[in-house]
Amino acid sequence: MEAHAGDRLLTHGRTVGQHDRVAEIIEVLGDGGSPPYRLRFEDGHESIRSPGPDSVVQHTAPEDRNR
Repeated sequence: MEAHAGDRLLTHGRTVGQHDRVAEIIEVLGDGGSPPYRLRFEDGHESIRSPGPDSVVQHTAPEDRNR
């Protein structure tokens, strides 16, 4: 998994009725774009995570990053 600051991390719900969660990657802490990532969720909560197989990076265009 490779990401850059400004990309989004989509984590799929694991159980029926659990919604997907979307977070903005605000900092990449691993080498070469690898996890862990500092994330900011839609409610403003921040967390450091190493995403599992239930997560997908949604890349943004380089000109859209850091807005």
